[in-house]
Amino acid sequence: MKQISLDELTATATQMRRDILSVITEAGSGHPGGSLSAVELLTALYCKEMRHDPASPDWPDRDRFILSKAHACPVLYVMLAHCGYFPREELWTFRKIDSRLQGHAHTMTPGVEMSGGSLGQGLSFAVGTSIAAKLDGRSSRAFVMLGDGECDEGQVWEAAMAASHYHLDNLVAIVDRNGIQNDRFTSEVMDLEPFADKWRSFGWNTIQIDGHSISEVIDALDDVKSVKGKPSVILASTVKGKGVSFMENNPDFHGKAPTKEQLELALAELEE
Repeated sequence: MKQISLDELTATATQMRRDILSVITEAGSGHPGGSLSAVELLTALYCKEMRHDPASPDWPDRDRFILSKAHACPVLYVMLAHCGYFPREELWTFRKIDSRLQGHAHTMTPGVEMSGGSLGQGLSFAVGTSIAAKLDGRSSRAFVMLGDGECDEGQVWEAAMAASHYHLDNLVAIVDRNGIQNDRFTSEVMDLEPFADKWRSFGWNTIQIDGHSISEVIDALDDVKSVKGKPSVILASTVKGKGVSFMENNPDFHGKAPTKEQLELALAELEE
């Protein structure tokens, strides 16, 4: 793992939240809730765990990060800018005509591995990249982030079966378990429980953590390295809209941009 302190990671996560909210407000549209819930997860991945090179986004031996919940692309764009894949100033072109930063993650953006939009497809994509790495004899790994709502999709579980069948120990799925999908709570749409047991029954090494504890995320990512012969899934308990009191656990902010007044309130909270 890269040498960076927990305090530095925490500071990065706070700045990411500020940038996410600012660029979505500038655009007047976007998905703040599910972006804010994934901040610590991406911070640990990109700043501590993953092998990647912003100067060479197509490096064959890089680890791959696949954002299956592609509507939460603001969190990915902000992290990619932080790492140096493109200038930070470009973040404020989000969702504008001719911008490389579209409303769903797209491969035109440096560092983005998969064009997304339709949910439920990212795990299948990650299975493909993991099989390809094994066939090519490469040590690269695939990390795929799923939303808990998209785990209603049958394709997710077909991919889960395939990953287990092919013993893809170079594949790590991370479920951002924030409990809200679109305008309702996941338990109201389709209850996923017993969620962890379902993954275990599909042959996955399964870890449950607090997705806002950077140290727990780091420990989980470290633990899965020793797992051989099966894929791993990290079920990260999170809060949609994390960090902003009036957005937390509020389905209204699934796909609604803050007003300028709300942005000021949110940024003030994040300074405290």
